[in-house]
Amino acid sequence: MTEIILLSDRRVAATPVAENGEPLVDAREIPALRVDARQADEDGSYAHVRADVLRRLLLAQASLPDGVRLLMVEGFRPPELQRSYFDSYADEMRLANPGAGPERIRELASAYISPPEVAPHVSGGAVDLTLCTEDGAELPLGTEVNATPEESDGGCRTAAVNIDARSRAHRELLGRAMTAAGFVNYPTEWWHWSFGDRYWALLTGASAARYGPAARRTP
Repeated sequence: MTEIILLSDRRVAATPVAENGEPLVDAREIPALRVDARQADEDGSYAHVRADVLRRLLLAQASLPDGVRLLMVEGFRPPELQRSYFDSYADEMRLANPGAGPERIRELASAYISPPEVAPHVSGGAVDLTLCTEDGAELPLGTEVNATPEESDGGCRTAAVNIDARSRAHRELLGRAMTAAGFVNYPTEWWHWSFGDRYWALLTGASAARYGPAARRTP
């Protein structure tokens, strides 16, 4: 059985970063890529990713069958927003698991929200996405993007068995396209893919991550 590595794993935090200084770019400026606004924030951070990540998204999209496109939901996430997401979900886990200690709560929370210090979205190297038709209608992939393990009965996990055959086929299609473009998936979230961050470096055996925490350059 393939080992499932969570972002709470100490090996992720121990992975070195050799920041290459690649800028964040706005995916909304690329007509070929659809960007959904459900996670939109005031300054548009959600639509930004590192430049090479955007290039690889376009490569992944080019490998999809005619009539199928990527639908990007969220890319870069400012550190303070990541912290608020993590803390909020950790609070939910404490209520649901009153006897659990701090390390267990961190592990449970990390299955759905990345710890801020290692969060792929904070690096600009991660993207949440799904598949859609040419006119933007989402294809079924078993759960909504960002469904929690609790509300989806575990269906949010990439290899979940409690989804129908059509959804499974769409997940496999997305997986082939993203993997071929160099991304790695976070196995508890079928929609989450990353390149260049610490998690990617650990899974691929790279000597260091290419991206550390990023910052928007505003005019």
